[in-house]
Amino acid sequence: MLAGFFSLRGSQWQQSAIAASGADDRGGIFLPLSALLARIRKLVPRSDDEHYDEIVRSFGVGTLRPPPTPMTDGELARAIAEFLKEQPSSKSVAALGRRLDPSSPV
Repeated sequence: MLAGFFSLRGSQWQQSAIAASGADDRGGIFLPLSALLARIRKLVPRSDDEHYDEIVRSFGVGTLRPPPTPMTDGELARAIAEFLKEQPSSKSVAALGRRLDPSSPV
């Protein structure tokens, strides 16, 4: 199972540390990585399942990391649209990783 939780504020996502109680000092609502992937799934046409599978695999092995700061729907849609322009590869995954997390080493 993939680890990582996000807080949802409006239509934006934010990675957050969770206390044992499940709360943090910002009072966010926590959603698992699967919720971010569901959001991405809506942006990837079924004809591009290969791209979506590569995104899921890359999160699973740690190549992709969730956004450290909130991303709007438009920002996420633009990042995914760029990724869909090329065949899934280490180069295209790295470019997506930099869009999701600019501090990413990929």
